[in-house]
Amino acid sequence: MAATIIHNSREQCFVLEWQGQQARLEYQLQPAAGHVPPQVNFNHTYLPPELRGQGLAEQLVQFGLLWASQQNLHVVASCWYVAKIMLANAEASPARMNKNV
Repeated sequence: MAATIIHNSREQCFVLEWQGQQARLEYQLQPAAGHVPPQVNFNHTYLPPELRGQGLAEQLVQFGLLWASQQNLHVVASCWYVAKIMLANAEASPARMNKNV
């Protein structure tokens, strides 16, 4: 069952609600400057201890990454967990492509 995720653009975060608890993925937008495209820096992920180990943090991060892609934003990850998910996605991508060949 998927958790409910809400984008709060005013506070620059995504909020996941599950079993009366809230988890957050916080970001900071950086507008385009010169030759640098607009960016989003995912800088903090928080899950209450009761929600950890259920795959909810990954759902939250994947939701944020999908949003960034839809907005054509370059993604920067100063949060270690977001960087970990991005690396796993990058490593899985070639494997999926090879299966379709």
